[in-house]
Amino acid sequence: MFLRNAWYVAAWDREVSKDKPFARTLLNEPIVFYRQSDGTPVALEDRCCHRHAQLSLGVVVGDNLRCGYHGLKFDAAGACVEIPGQDRIPPDARIRSYPVIERWNWIWIWMGDPAKADESLIPDWWWTTHPEWACTRPDPFHMRCHYQLINDNVLDVTHLAYVHSSSIGSAAINEFPMTTERVDGKVRMTRWIIDRPAPPMYQGFGQFNANVDRWQIVEHQAPCFSVNFAGCADTGTGAREGNRSGHRIDLMALSAPTPESENTTHYFFCFVRGFNLQDATTEKMFAEDFVRVFREDVVVIEAQQRRMESLPGAPQISIAVDAAPMAARRMLDEMIEKDVRTSR
Repeated sequence: MFLRNAWYVAAWDREVSKDKPFARTLLNEPIVFYRQSDGTPVALEDRCCHRHAQLSLGVVVGDNLRCGYHGLKFDAAGACVEIPGQDRIPPDARIRSYPVIERWNWIWIWMGDPAKADESLIPDWWWTTHPEWACTRPDPFHMRCHYQLINDNVLDVTHLAYVHSSSIGSAAINEFPMTTERVDGKVRMTRWIIDRPAPPMYQGFGQFNANVDRWQIVEHQAPCFSVNFAGCADTGTGAREGNRSGHRIDLMALSAPTPESENTTHYFFCFVRGFNLQDATTEKMFAEDFVRVFREDVVVIEAQQRRMESLPGAPQISIAVDAAPMAARRMLDEMIEKDVRTSR
């Protein structure tokens, strides 16, 4: 079951244009997107109310969308405003329209009751457009897995030591404990790795001359928004105590996996860094090397999904590293239960 009264990332801003409709299925619902003449994004049910033709196969006409089968035209609210060959438009000639907001270079969609759509519930990911940070915006992955497996993966950073050993992983991760807390409606996982060598990719970015103090802090907001605050600084320079001076690198991975169905997901993500902002080589490393790191997760998670489907009901255990993922799942379950209860 999905949390309906919530925002989800529907598309990158660059995916939706004024030139033609764009189709995407979200939470098992087929949706068509387009932009009005002033650039405002629109999201409608991808179904003509006449004979169920896909509106995404139609054309954008000014501020409206015309069905490519019999020419019915719909406005941004989902109302049919024209039927070729007849003057009268039946009062029930309409389709569902979804609230959408364009923010942080993403188009966000509200999948539940439009009256409950609250813009303040969109994560405050201001770094993505701030001039003191550089943001790399890869295309989304289409993954064959349940979206919560991606949430689990982001909140469990111990897998870096094994899945990403040649890039951002380090055996030192497991030498240091993590803490998990639930504060301000979020689950936060924190781990500090003190006085250890920088992992290969971080060393490439920072060219550290000695050991570093490294942080792994993940903040998760239901249903599917996570920020992985990462980086390292010369050891002993007070990074853990909040001192931001000295030789260091700061980066973030922002994750927003949106369910397509129970077993498929559109994985939106981006990388934000606070160093080498205008450096083309660094940008290429994030756009290519870091994306390859994320593809290593795809292999593991999709295989995990396949095995879960082939062995339904097989027993599994939980270990210490599951504390944050389990806390996030409990939080989401509570929100879904409340959402269902208040929607009756």
